[in-house]
Amino acid sequence: MRKDARETALKVLYSKTINPDEAERLERGLCRKLSEEDRAFAEQLLRAVEEHGEDIVRVIDSNIRNFKADRLFPVDRAVLTIAVAEILYFDDIPPVVSVSEAVDLAQKYSTETSADFVNGVLSGVIANV
Repeated sequence: MRKDARETALKVLYSKTINPDEAERLERGLCRKLSEEDRAFAEQLLRAVEEHGEDIVRVIDSNIRNFKADRLFPVDRAVLTIAVAEILYFDDIPPVVSVSEAVDLAQKYSTETSADFVNGVLSGVIANV
């Protein structure tokens, strides 16, 4: 399921924030646990984030009020990054699916209010794309 791939991508992005030296090793280990299809999707997501990171941050920044993406809680930033990458660069995924999956990740891995925050930011992204 792509849900597992998104969760893996989230963990990798978060690890790059916390311990960049170990992120590649973690990525290899996590991806090994995925099906071939999910591994390919997780790798596509991470590649899109790497290739378009600056554009993704600009989109997030333009949909957040009063501060920049680099001040976000790292898990929220990673969730938003994955969802914005999907919305902008994965035409086969309906934006509403990307938002729903991001909200689910925020509920599972972040703070009590993060899901609403993520939903609000991504609603703005969709409205402006």
